[in-house]
Amino acid sequence: MNKILDAILASDTTPEDFAELPLPETYRGVTVHRDEAGMFDGLPSREKDPRKSLHLDEVPVPELGPGEALVAVMASSVNYNSVWTSLFEPMSTFGFLERYGRLSPLTKRHDLPYHVIGSDLSGVVLRTGAGVNSWKPGDEVVAHCLSVELESADGHNDTMLDPEQRIWGFETNFGGLAEIALVKSNQLMPKPDHLSWEEAAAPGLVNSTAYRQLVSRNGAGMKQGDNVLIWGASGGLGSYATQFALAGGANPICVVSSDAKADICRRMGAEAIIDRNAEGYKFWKDEHNQDPREWKRFGKRIRELTGGEDVDIVFEHPGRETFGASVYVTRKGGTIVTCASTSGYEHSYDNRYLWMSLKRIVGSHFANYREAWEANRLIAKGKIHPTLSKTYRLEETGQAAYDVHRNLHQGKVGVLALAPEEGLGVRDEAKRAKHLSSINLFRDTEGPASGAHGKVA
Repeated sequence: MNKILDAILASDTTPEDFAELPLPETYRGVTVHRDEAGMFDGLPSREKDPRKSLHLDEVPVPELGPGEALVAVMASSVNYNSVWTSLFEPMSTFGFLERYGRLSPLTKRHDLPYHVIGSDLSGVVLRTGAGVNSWKPGDEVVAHCLSVELESADGHNDTMLDPEQRIWGFETNFGGLAEIALVKSNQLMPKPDHLSWEEAAAPGLVNSTAYRQLVSRNGAGMKQGDNVLIWGASGGLGSYATQFALAGGANPICVVSSDAKADICRRMGAEAIIDRNAEGYKFWKDEHNQDPREWKRFGKRIRELTGGEDVDIVFEHPGRETFGASVYVTRKGGTIVTCASTSGYEHSYDNRYLWMSLKRIVGSHFANYREAWEANRLIAKGKIHPTLSKTYRLEETGQAAYDVHRNLHQGKVGVLALAPEEGLGVRDEAKRAKHLSSINLFRDTEGPASGAHGKVA
């Protein structure tokens, strides 16, 4: 791995040099183990600890197949699917790997007693398989996490509808929280040249998810002037939704859980902010019964912030805890667009407020190839910015996942893989200088311990 890293850090390494680099037999990857899938049985979710289930193992480099690429991973990040994997919730991911392994002799590689996780990366292409023409060794890339087979007609209008659609690093093996990752070549996109490795790795999954959910016609189809209620507006997913709303001429109503998170939203440019903890909203009377009076109080607060208007779109991802309120406060004919359900998958709402007011609930999951490319293009153009707040080393991934699980973070948390330090990989310093305050907005909330802000190399 040292020779690979030296080649990446050198300024004069050619594509031919990268192609001739010997691949190691093994690499380090963050894993869960099949024989530990029951380790948290009987514990409530909050008491499950990713630091106990995530391991840093030395694993064999996988065989490279047609249409695939091996990437040297400089940096990655933690998404909520990494937390689910570490908690074995709502089920062990080894079931995903077993099903994928039955598809073909080549996919059998993924069905292993360990699962290398992670659905984001930035890095450098090392090898490409047969049939790959758009990428070559030495290319600096980021990867989106949509893995599809595209052998069915169902996936050719919207690749998310492919019957064999999977999320790389969650429903497949050899993910991005590692020194080397295996991806399909059509997952690769150009690395934004004004960002460091860790900054470039942070947006992938959440940025693309927010784009489809909020902007795309496959989601809410947001337009100028829309009032958009965004739950967790300073978090990994909500921070990108807030940026898309602001960039698209909409009016975000940002729901957060602390004054520090409210301040983040203000610094992004949002004006309408609700601190749900400070204002004491309790949408559930007890485990089984919601409180419609709290929905009404919440709706009244929203109208105070919007000049008397209800919201056109609700950007939903907490799920069970908030869904009844989300349906209630949406305007007549409005849209609730939902993914993730981080507080629970069983949603309850009063259907009278949906049916009689002609509202729509739209399910949204990651993004198709085109949406992921468009979302990355906006990052590359400096229209949308990374929301990286803190970076961990690969061996600290368990702590990073724990922090996300316990909501101790702002924005996204990054993980350095091969990158020896933060701030490396910037190629366009002039463009970076124009956007530096926005790039560092979430880092600055963490104070000096989060690394060298604005460092370039």
